[in-house]
Amino acid sequence: MLILLPPSESKTGRTRGRPVAHEHLSFPELAPTRQAVAEAVAKVSAHPDAAATLGVSANLTAEIARNLVLHTAPALPASRVYSGVLYDALAYADLDPAAKRRANRWVVVVSALYGAVRPTDAIAPYRLSMAVNLPGVGPLASAWKPELTAVLPEVAGRGVVVDCRSSTYAAAWTPTGDLADRWVQVRVPGATHMAKHTRGLVARELCQVGRDVRRVRDLATVLEQSFDVELTPPGKAGRPWILDAAARR
Repeated sequence: MLILLPPSESKTGRTRGRPVAHEHLSFPELAPTRQAVAEAVAKVSAHPDAAATLGVSANLTAEIARNLVLHTAPALPASRVYSGVLYDALAYADLDPAAKRRANRWVVVVSALYGAVRPTDAIAPYRLSMAVNLPGVGPLASAWKPELTAVLPEVAGRGVVVDCRSSTYAAAWTPTGDLADRWVQVRVPGATHMAKHTRGLVARELCQVGRDVRRVRDLATVLEQSFDVELTPPGKAGRPWILDAAARR
């Protein structure tokens, strides 16, 4: 099974520690693109108009400055760097050992800077969205798409792809072929802020239950123990199943 998560806008760092060791990150095939994106975003972030190019508020100078030290900043596991509503709900640190091992195998965060990382990968905090058209690289979703197409299908194997990404990050990789038949997007009807929370709970539930689901309908069966779920088949070939989920109070 493959559980796809978006990164968080808010990221946690630390003041001491070793920098990112790119050779130790998951998916080493992504190293050339990771390097190109890191160099390009550092160059952009040194300019006075960096905020406009990166599509962020001009008062986020401290976060933009993180992009200048990506090769020297102390690295932390992605499970600690990414914070916010979804990651609070996932509560990776509180998973029992078996569930944590499953999360380390199944969960992949799609990142504008790193392409794809697992919870245990030590990364540096940064400020960059997949929606950015990065000078020297181009639209990031387009830049990452062929790279992720080369590595993510193997991670999914014969399991279901549980897609908890936002549309911005979903643009960076779309399952195709037989894998598209096992692709399901998690949707939270009528929710905005709580959608992230619910998707985090879904990811946590799957890691705790520990069933490597091979069919989308079996995924709904697993989740209906803790959620109100409704499953909608794809409208046409190549489109995902939609799983509407609402956590029970």
